[in-house]
Amino acid sequence: MQIHNLSENNSILNHFLGQIRNVDVHKDSMRFRRNIERIGEIMAYELSKELAYQDINITTPLGTKSTTEIKDQIVLCSILRAGLPMHQGFLNYFDSAENGFISAFRHHPNNDDYFEIRVEYQAVADINNKNVLLLDPMLATGQSIVAVFNRLLERGTPKEIHIAVVIATPEGIARLKEQLPDNCHLWIGTLDDGLDAKNYIVPGLGDAGDLAYGVKL
Repeated sequence: MQIHNLSENNSILNHFLGQIRNVDVHKDSMRFRRNIERIGEIMAYELSKELAYQDINITTPLGTKSTTEIKDQIVLCSILRAGLPMHQGFLNYFDSAENGFISAFRHHPNNDDYFEIRVEYQAVADINNKNVLLLDPMLATGQSIVAVFNRLLERGTPKEIHIAVVIATPEGIARLKEQLPDNCHLWIGTLDDGLDAKNYIVPGLGDAGDLAYGVKL
C-alpha cells in the first residue's frame, strides 16, 4: 500500500486540522463542516497529481490550446454520515465524478466495548474499471474501511482505489496494509498517536459525525 501523509509538509492543511480539533471551535458545527470540506478540497488536489491524464486540444475565442484532462472516470464513495462534508470537498474539485454512499457503524451486541461493523445502506454507481476514491474522516481501527472496501468489491472491479482519511492511527494503517491489496493508495491528513481502551483516536477530535450533524440517538 502506498501511503501519502500530507501533514509531513507545512501547508494550510495543518491550519484547518488544528481548527477541527479545537474544543473552542466545536460549538460551531457549520464551521466544522466547512473545515472538513476544505480539507477534502486540499486532499483532492494532492490526490489529483497521481491520476492518469490525456492530451486534448480546446478551442478558445482566439485559437486553440493544447492541455490535459483526467483520463479515467472517478467514483467518489463516502461512508455515512461523517464522510458527507469531506465528500463535498472532493466533489468541488472532481465535479464530473459519479458518486456512492455506504453506511457503516459500530454495533455493540453485548452492550460493552466489543463491537462489530455493520454495513447497511448502499447507493453506489458502477465502479467497474473506474478510479474509486473511498472517503472517511477517521481511520481508527480500520474495520469500517475494510468492511466497506469488501462490500464495494462485490459490486465490481475498479481500476484503482484511493482511500482518503483526515486523521489516521498506526493501528488502522496496519490493518489496511494487512487486509487490502498492495496497489491501494492511502491518503492521510495527519497521523495520530493511537487508540484508547475503547478504540477511539487519541488525541483525535471526538466523533466527526456528531460534530458535523449533532448527537445521534
